[in-house]
Amino acid sequence: MKIAILKERKIGENRVSISPTVATNLQKMGYEVWVESGAGVNAHFSDDAYTQAGVAVKSIDQLKAADVFVQINIPTEEIVAQIPDGKIWISSLYHRTNADIVKQLNSKNISALSLDAIPRISRAQSMDILSSQANLAGYRAVIEGAYHLDRIFPLLMTAAGTVTPSKVLIFGVGVAGLQAIATAKRLGAVVEATDVRPETKEQVQSLGGKFIEVKGVEVGSEGGYAKEASEEYRAAQREAVNKSLAQADLVITTALVPGRKAPILIDDEQVSLMKPGSVVVDMAAEQGGNCTKTKANEIVEINGVRIIGSVNLPSQLAANASELFARNIWEILKLVGPKGEIAFDISDEIVKGCLITHNSQILHAEN
Repeated sequence: MKIAILKERKIGENRVSISPTVATNLQKMGYEVWVESGAGVNAHFSDDAYTQAGVAVKSIDQLKAADVFVQINIPTEEIVAQIPDGKIWISSLYHRTNADIVKQLNSKNISALSLDAIPRISRAQSMDILSSQANLAGYRAVIEGAYHLDRIFPLLMTAAGTVTPSKVLIFGVGVAGLQAIATAKRLGAVVEATDVRPETKEQVQSLGGKFIEVKGVEVGSEGGYAKEASEEYRAAQREAVNKSLAQADLVITTALVPGRKAPILIDDEQVSLMKPGSVVVDMAAEQGGNCTKTKANEIVEINGVRIIGSVNLPSQLAANASELFARNIWEILKLVGPKGEIAFDISDEIVKGCLITHNSQILHAEN
């Protein structure tokens, strides 16, 4: 089978779905790998690097002869229209909120694997693009916050006096939140974190952070994600974190609900509690933001508080992010096509979870 690596069309996207190193591994499995010219340039993978790895560099028109098409982001209608009927598509689809693209893929009898829909189970950890990319995003969020903060993170003792460490507050202790805690601690900050899942307390403490408990109301998790919090929980969380929020120098919010608008964690009144010079890095900006003042891809300043609407943080670490993403795809292909030919076993829990369209059927409803 021939695999085509497509150039990303999304504005601001620097990553590429398959790196030259992983392309070499796929060829050893029996695949022929093609790449669209310029696809890896922004991740520092030149066309020559792919050529040296045995990959054929082609134009988008030449790629139409491939059997499998791979990219990171949701395809545009124009790209789907160019793919011949009966092919295989692999990318993130976020099928619950992109019904039109799913229907278009299905109308062309394209078997579509949605990378964001891979079940969050132990056996699928090596395939989990959400985790691999969130890990990098959590790191980058701290670096972004440190850049915009007008004070240093660590305790500093000098002849002129002592500089106290910065205080960092993190909402959400998933993969991104845990990496943010670890990074902020490595830089010397005092870190606090809160999450709807009480079981994350030990994880926070293991990294040297303090867990802010919301007592009397619990939410928990489902399918590897935090459940959407109730109004009762949000009110209790608000009361529990407001003191820390008022003292924080840097606040990082990471809360997302799959297929829905991001939950509000910091409202207008809470922003007014924050001290001038403090910074909010809102990692959920692209899905509406966890802060009411967030604007995607913009920096908003309210009474001296900078609110950064971060979008696609992994793209800012394109080389590492592309390598990890590529390895995720390699692991998926080991499952569905270990010998250079893809065959979907619908009885497999992983395949069942992420195969969205197949044999002209939509296997997962959009809501």
